[in-house]
Amino acid sequence: MSDLKRAYNFNPGPGALPLEVLQQAQAEMLDFKGTGMSVMEISHRSKEFESVIQTAEADLRELLAIPANYKVMFLQGGAHLQFTMIPMNLRAAGASADYIVTGTWSKTAIKEAQKLGATRTAANTEADGFKGIPATLDLDPNAAYLHYTSNETIHGVEFFDEPTPPAGVPLVCDASSDFISRPIDVSKYALIYAGAQKNAGPSGVTIVIERDDMIERTPANLPVMLDYKILANSGSLHNTPPSWAIYMVGLVFQWAKKQGGLAAIEKTNRTKAGLIYNAIDQSGGFYRGHAKPEARSLMNIPFRLPSEELEDTFAKEAKKNNLIGLKGHRSVGGMRASIYNAMTVEGAQELVKFMQEFQKKNG
Repeated sequence: MSDLKRAYNFNPGPGALPLEVLQQAQAEMLDFKGTGMSVMEISHRSKEFESVIQTAEADLRELLAIPANYKVMFLQGGAHLQFTMIPMNLRAAGASADYIVTGTWSKTAIKEAQKLGATRTAANTEADGFKGIPATLDLDPNAAYLHYTSNETIHGVEFFDEPTPPAGVPLVCDASSDFISRPIDVSKYALIYAGAQKNAGPSGVTIVIERDDMIERTPANLPVMLDYKILANSGSLHNTPPSWAIYMVGLVFQWAKKQGGLAAIEKTNRTKAGLIYNAIDQSGGFYRGHAKPEARSLMNIPFRLPSEELEDTFAKEAKKNNLIGLKGHRSVGGMRASIYNAMTVEGAQELVKFMQEFQKKNG
């Protein structure tokens, strides 16, 4: 393994995974815990897999200090399916739900919810180019829930404080791209969901954390695979789950604990982000960040160069220097460095070094 050359992976998702997690998965690939089979082959009803999923849940509960009155589910379909399941499960017939729109993914979430019933826009920052967090919210005290996206992957905007809904209105969060990147107070939320493929593991599993009283609101006669109550009561084992992805997520949770937990991980994430934002700010305008300083994401850093031609050259030369995945989303262009938990400080330093050298040659 000492000769292995790993890329500095700045992809926005699927994102980088910790090397030691990949190495453990490699070591256990052909024979998991003496079974003579891979995790991908063993029965999801076996005691070996029950241990995998139960340990993953226990480690996540420890990392996030999840209260006992919350269920943890390992589901499929990505955050996109949650955009549909949340209104189906949490919004009663005739009720309306509030959405805060701060980027592409919250905009997509409200569009899906609108297909199934009434919604209100509590705030929308699109007119400002999705560059920040709204200063004020227009909230419905009778809303079925208030939904927001804690980190917008494409626009690099992150909430560092939860929005406060009116008394009695449940708070719902799409935490896909900053999940387990820092401590949060789970008790403030009715439901948190996250696709695993940014910080928590490979694609294929979506983690849902839901308070028990919200599960009891689930309407009768929903399709079985869209029913939180059935899925929670089955321990995520109503049907065959994405067993390999859950196994990998469990290894990432163990890795996160070894780092010192989420407070230590947040400290490292702030160091990485600080290095790159400083390089942007000290460039004299050669590099231009997208988000307002107070809303700058610790996970996704979009920036522009003086021209699209230079951006294409930047991406090509970065790739030659083993800096992978820096092209911005096709909808907005530019560059983007995604620095999820598994990205090392060394990787951020290498990107900064490249940025400074590229500016000297092309500035």
